[in-house]
Amino acid sequence: MKKIAAILIICLVGTACYAQNSKKENRKNLIVKEWNRGDAGKGARFLDHVTKYDENGKKVEETEYTSSGFMKAKVTYEYGSNGKVSREVVYNENNKAVRIRKFEYNTDGTKKKQYNYAPNGKLQSVKEFEYVR
Repeated sequence: MKKIAAILIICLVGTACYAQNSKKENRKNLIVKEWNRGDAGKGARFLDHVTKYDENGKKVEETEYTSSGFMKAKVTYEYGSNGKVSREVVYNENNKAVRIRKFEYNTDGTKKKQYNYAPNGKLQSVKEFEYVR
């Protein structure tokens, strides 16, 4: 019975890893455009969001638009050697950086701290994450 349980766990972990890698593989150099329609789906179609992925399948930019087609906000993402987001830059409607976020992670990969900076590099606040079961 223990052997069957061990084999089942190995299969499940392998499948999860394959699905995760397959998901990133499918996102390589991908641009996803999200379109919206006002008036309960009867109105004119407008671009709502654009998400861009790099050659490794990681999200590198997300832009939100107004119903009239102007940029509302944008976030760019940078990754550390651990494969996790290490830095986010938030831009306003004029494509001007308004906030920089940097992240620190626990050994299990969960977020430990988020450092929030002004565009001039001055630390504004620190958010700490606590995980309770």
